[in-house]
Amino acid sequence: MFAQFDFDVIARSWVYLFQVGMVFTLQLTALAMLGGVALGTLLALGRLSGWRPLSLLCAAYVNLVRAVPLVLVIFWFYFLVPYLAAWLVGAAEPVKVGTFWSALITFTLFQAAYYCEIMRGGIQAIPRGQMLAAQALGMGYWQAMGHIVLPQAFRNMLPVLLTQTIVLFQDVSLVYVLSIPDFVGAASKVAQRDGRLVEMYIFVAVVYFALCCLLSWLARQLQKRVAIIR
Repeated sequence: MFAQFDFDVIARSWVYLFQVGMVFTLQLTALAMLGGVALGTLLALGRLSGWRPLSLLCAAYVNLVRAVPLVLVIFWFYFLVPYLAAWLVGAAEPVKVGTFWSALITFTLFQAAYYCEIMRGGIQAIPRGQMLAAQALGMGYWQAMGHIVLPQAFRNMLPVLLTQTIVLFQDVSLVYVLSIPDFVGAASKVAQRDGRLVEMYIFVAVVYFALCCLLSWLARQLQKRVAIIR
């Protein structure tokens, strides 16, 4: 079976795949992770808030996002964001947001719901006595959260956050449906140009498998290093 494979197509195109496709994939993954963690932390604090309307609103957002397929969210934001931007700035025509910004907004908002639950679990795992002790020392709620609770929660949840980031790295391939030249999109262009779909998609699968295995191993090593012995 492999005698019919044209592995030369991989040798001719791997530089383009990594310089264009993989660079885009890693950029989008990193930016969406940073935005998702920041927004997810705010959502987690909102869910744990004693003000019930805020808690219910954040919970509704998280549950709604997690109940909708990501590919649908990508399509919604790709077509909806230009009209929302026009409404916000008062423009008569849809604002040209661009595929990259549409994808970044989509992944940030979508992943924030998952990062929120990770952070909420990390915050709730911190003994309540530490918050009470901080308040007894004269710290306010946000001071205690910023200096006492959140640093420990981030340390405890860092391996899980990285595991979710690996999932995000895999999900970024869905931007292929918007014809964005990520790693999968770049491979698809080469495959259709040279008529070698099997070879290119096998190569893409091997690259994703190798990178995800490496990242999973790094997450396990990090978990051993940052684990707090109680």
